[in-house]
Amino acid sequence: MEFLKGTKFYSILTGSCPVCHEESMYLESNPYKLGRIFDMHEHCSNCGTKYKIEPSFFFGAMYVSYAVGIAFAVAAFVIAYYFLGGGLMTSFWAIIGTLVVFMPIIVRLSRNIWINFFLHYKPNAGKS
Repeated sequence: MEFLKGTKFYSILTGSCPVCHEESMYLESNPYKLGRIFDMHEHCSNCGTKYKIEPSFFFGAMYVSYAVGIAFAVAAFVIAYYFLGGGLMTSFWAIIGTLVVFMPIIVRLSRNIWINFFLHYKPNAGKS
C-alpha cells in the first residue's frame, strides 16, 4: 500500500496521521477490541499534529458514519439479493449482519474520513 502514500486514500485506509502518514492515530490497531475503539493518540509523535482539533471534534464523524453504513448496507443487499438470489427477508438479515459485523470498521473509517476533510498531507512534515 506504500504506492498510495501521500494520498488521502492512504491515510483513510491505514488510519495513519493525515499530515505525515508515518504514525497510526489509534492506540490500538485492532478495531474489534471494542473497549479501545475510540482511544487515539493526542498528537502525532512524528510531526506533532494534534488529532482532536477541538472538543467533540469527532461528533462530525457521525454524519460520515451514516453514509459509510449506507454504502455497506447497499453492498450487502446487492450481494444477497442479486448475486446469491436471496429474497427480501434474506437480504434484510444480510444487511443487519453486515452492519453489526463491520461496525468497528465503519466507526474507524468514518473518523479517518472526517479528519482528512480538515488536515492535509505535507511531504516534509516532521523532518527537521
